[in-house]
Amino acid sequence: MIELTETHKHTFREDGFAIVEGVLDRETIEAAREKFPLLFKGQFETGLQPDEWNWHEGRDRDTLTRQICNGWKADRTIASIVLREDIGRACAELRGWPGSRINQDNVIWKPPGSKPLGFHQDDSYQDWIVPNEMMTCWITLDDTTATGGTIEYVRGSHLWPLAPPIGQFHAPDDALADLRPAAAGAGVEPEIVPIEVPAGSAVFHHGRTWHGSRDNKGEAPRRSVVAHCMSCDVAHHPSNVHPVYSRYRRQDDLSMDESFFPILWRQDGYRTAWLP
Repeated sequence: MIELTETHKHTFREDGFAIVEGVLDRETIEAAREKFPLLFKGQFETGLQPDEWNWHEGRDRDTLTRQICNGWKADRTIASIVLREDIGRACAELRGWPGSRINQDNVIWKPPGSKPLGFHQDDSYQDWIVPNEMMTCWITLDDTTATGGTIEYVRGSHLWPLAPPIGQFHAPDDALADLRPAAAGAGVEPEIVPIEVPAGSAVFHHGRTWHGSRDNKGEAPRRSVVAHCMSCDVAHHPSNVHPVYSRYRRQDDLSMDESFFPILWRQDGYRTAWLP
């Protein structure tokens, strides 16, 4: 179980991210790793495709970082990680929300030699919800190194203004292209922190914290599972439409359907009934 300390909370307030080690045990790490080749081959345990599937074996270049969004709908092992109650509770506590629900997940695989993901703010992509806020729990399935394509954060950047979506997310020529003008606009020199932690560790980060990952120059893969959460009382935006996730908005109803955006934890003890 994740138990946030006062140190975690202080670090999050100051830096925009906080590391919690030991979130996954060895058995769960191994089980999740085994699902990666199957998922990216299109072998989905539940019979449902993920909402986004950015790398297909045999179609896309091997040098691209492989990403799936909402793998929880396709695979029960992924679901057992990203839909955890303690992850939802930690996200809500750090953001001061009354509870949290899943926004989407990511299944990310960076083999040796794979290209960057551009530095960005998650909240830049959330104009389809009100309030447009996200909180993320990034969990590594491998020991990470600075040269191995690990996630990197810009310390304190959650206090900067919200920037628009970046120019190129997958395999940009310059992973920092959009970060530099954002830092200049904030009047600071960005302090980039590569996360070097053992497998099973998590990092919680604010939706406005700038982050990304560079080329995997190591000899080992860097695999991660990511839970992106939003407040339990969030609603669909009345006019802004997301090309993927607004398909789950009911006609004439802005509320979030728990079949697609289940509540992980709420202060009153509620949790979406079908999750166990």
